[in-house]
Amino acid sequence: MADLNDPTTYWWRNAVIYQVYVRSFADSDGDGIGDLPGITSRLPHLADLGVDALWITPFYTSPQHDHGYDVADYRDVDPLFGSLSDADDLVARAHELGLRVVVDLVPNHTSDQHEWFQAALAAGPGSPERGRYLFRDSPAGKEDGTPPNNWESVFGGPAWTQVDDGQWYLHLFDSTQPDLDWRNPEVPAMFEDVLRFWLDRGVDGFRVDVAHGLFKEESLRDQVVAEGGRASSGQVNTDHSMVSRDLKDEPMWDQPEVHDVYRAWHRVLDEAGPDRMAVAEAWTQTPESMAAFVRPDELDQAFNFAWLLADWSAEAFATVITDTLAAVEPVGASPTWVLSNHDVVRHVTRYGGGAQGLARGRAATLAMLALPGSSYLYQGEELGLEQVDVAPEDRQDPSYLRTGEVGRDGCRVPIPWGGDEAPYAFGPGTGQPWIPQPADWASLTVDAQTGAEGSTLEFYRAALAARREFAWTAGDEVELLDLGADVLAFRRGPVTVVLNCGETAIELPAGELLLSSGPVDDGKLPGDTAAWLR
Repeated sequence: MADLNDPTTYWWRNAVIYQVYVRSFADSDGDGIGDLPGITSRLPHLADLGVDALWITPFYTSPQHDHGYDVADYRDVDPLFGSLSDADDLVARAHELGLRVVVDLVPNHTSDQHEWFQAALAAGPGSPERGRYLFRDSPAGKEDGTPPNNWESVFGGPAWTQVDDGQWYLHLFDSTQPDLDWRNPEVPAMFEDVLRFWLDRGVDGFRVDVAHGLFKEESLRDQVVAEGGRASSGQVNTDHSMVSRDLKDEPMWDQPEVHDVYRAWHRVLDEAGPDRMAVAEAWTQTPESMAAFVRPDELDQAFNFAWLLADWSAEAFATVITDTLAAVEPVGASPTWVLSNHDVVRHVTRYGGGAQGLARGRAATLAMLALPGSSYLYQGEELGLEQVDVAPEDRQDPSYLRTGEVGRDGCRVPIPWGGDEAPYAFGPGTGQPWIPQPADWASLTVDAQTGAEGSTLEFYRAALAARREFAWTAGDEVELLDLGADVLAFRRGPVTVVLNCGETAIELPAGELLLSSGPVDDGKLPGDTAAWLR
């Protein structure tokens, strides 16, 4: 029987995984856009930080309408980011440093420049080429300009675009991202080949984009919407960060057939070795439906966005912990925790910004890192970066370009490595990178924070080093403790965690202070501060 507590084989179950947004991590050639050689050159930073793996956003051949999430060739590297040889070098160097590599996979849709979609446009209605996508006619009895149903795109507007011959194609995201028809056997066959292609090149796992998508109800019926409401994807709020929602009719998401796909992928991963993994980006409506993606014969993990979405509240955090552990326990999966990613406002800003936002961000991170399972960090959070108010003329997010609402650019600004002004050693050039960096980031660079007492970078390094001492031995049981309404407190193995969400300092319980997110004075834990005790 498999020993799930084996950190070599099942490394992801208690890992810290660092998300690299490829365009914004490090630039090797001075064009202002991050690339694979840039990532390779900065891998020692991740090893020094103490993470176990990195997840890299899509670097495949793409017209970049959605910054790589519109893939034209899944088996090659976009020249903007390098070459297949550069990808091989990155994987090899990461493994030398003891880091695993997880790559992004985008199976719900392709780019409209993918050879399959171009062939579909050329072949015409009823052709096998069109059968790989969801092409449909206007509804019978409706005028020619009526879409096949009332679904709306995640990026705003109708989820259908009409082509010259009158048919429509479905795109739950941008119009340049046509959805595939997963009931066509060519589609799953192609993606299993893609999995094997990258597994053969040594990658350790996959992050599955829109894992709850793929299948739609076969009838493509209208979505039932509340009176006075409108059809929608149910996925985004005004800044296009993903949000949880009340149960609603969603014929475009989370269909039962999707689980057959992940059972097949599980077999492909097992062929490559028991230490290969996949994590789902599955925005499901309940913890139970999320847990379905991580049953023993499906994917290994699913992103748990409840921690990210929780208010700054001891009660809210405690509820997330209880509900998350209850959801994954019946299927034997390990939970995941995350505070920021490339689609949401950075958590320092969500927690109020400035000194208070940073204090709360560090405290929430310390509490999160003590929980069983894996923590996913987003690049730059170890520097305490806030959301940037990107000028309208510099915004590039397709959701902004489509709707005019502020999109996700503010969390995607290239990170600062050194120096006193932009580009802060992001690359060898002297000009601003693809999204301009703020003028006040000099004190936040990696170089400025390295060795600086109390810096957020040194706090992260210390927390990750301390975490390694108990992550695999403390067990999966979490005992919540009652230290007052404004205090989240729990015990996991030998470690007691106290997070003071209130304004008044509290007495810490007995124990040796291992680490705190801010100063602790004479055994009193200030508000917006967390501590580990043994």
